[in-house]
Amino acid sequence: MARISASFDKDLHLVKLGAAVRARRVKLALSQEALADAAKIDRSHMGKIERGERNVTFLNILRIANAIGCMPSDLLIDAGL
Repeated sequence: MARISASFDKDLHLVKLGAAVRARRVKLALSQEALADAAKIDRSHMGKIERGERNVTFLNILRIANAIGCMPSDLLIDAGL
């Protein structure tokens, strides 16, 4: 299977999930850097997750949810997924 290049259109599901993460982060008045640190994810990677530029692994969804004090399913529900 061919690898998808970096120039592909963002997947709408990833954009929605990233927006849900960002909304919860902002509601908690956390900086992106603070959330990334709490979730043990590189800050630049967190930015790409929030912009829907990276496919989020299950483990990172768990880390993010734990860092913002919610269930992983809450993020998916917020994203409409």
